[in-house]
Amino acid sequence: MRAKNIAWKAFIHLFMLIIVAFCLFPVIWMMIISFKTVGESISGFSALTVQQPTWANYERLVELIPLWQNLYNSLFTTIIGTITTLFFCALAGFAFAKYKFPGRTALFYFVIGTMMISTEIGAIPLFIIMRKINLINSLWSLILPRIATAVGIFYMRQYILGVPDEIIEAARIDGCKDFGIFTRIILPIIKPALASWASLTIIARWNDFFWPLLFLRKTSKYTLMVSVSMLPVSDGLSTPWQVVLAGTTLVVVPSILIYLALQTLQKSGIMAGAVKG
Repeated sequence: MRAKNIAWKAFIHLFMLIIVAFCLFPVIWMMIISFKTVGESISGFSALTVQQPTWANYERLVELIPLWQNLYNSLFTTIIGTITTLFFCALAGFAFAKYKFPGRTALFYFVIGTMMISTEIGAIPLFIIMRKINLINSLWSLILPRIATAVGIFYMRQYILGVPDEIIEAARIDGCKDFGIFTRIILPIIKPALASWASLTIIARWNDFFWPLLFLRKTSKYTLMVSVSMLPVSDGLSTPWQVVLAGTTLVVVPSILIYLALQTLQKSGIMAGAVKG
């Protein structure tokens, strides 16, 4: 029986490794081609070998787009957007979970109801609003409209509902104000939820394409995703796939690294929350 269990576990691990290999193959293939010279083959099994590794494709990429400025734009909108979204979603979730005020239930159902409406439907009204307040071509146009989301508010509210009311009442008796309760008690307790929502928000904002394309007009204001998508598809008589894939590598690889890092953070947050509970 023991040998049978070991064999079964080995089979499962082997099967999962094969699936992982299939998933990672396109990424590895893309990264390898990004270091190839123009004359080398990019198809067949020969594409997996590099005869003369070169950084020329990345140097050419810097010539075609303002790479460092676009990278800064992506980092700024991703980091600031994630921090503000986490804060305001948690704050709204705290209000819906622990405060009783007139119209609370109706307002919460209204917020939940907006989840059934596609965000692209509001593209034209949002564009008009951003133009009225002079935020077209501003990175803040990618942050302010999504400073809080219905999904985030719902997620935080459900998590905060599990926080005992006795903790909050004890803090009030000790003289802690409402905002102090939120920052000193609620936020530390919901770290696992914050880590989980941060992982989803960061990846979504880093890979965002529609809203930057809508609100940004100058190349220097583009995020990396938009800028790479606008690389020239032809260079003379051929398509510079090595350069295109070099830009794609700069977009995709950080997403994978961010996910792995946040997965570790999420696990540590869950363990910390379990210990505190």
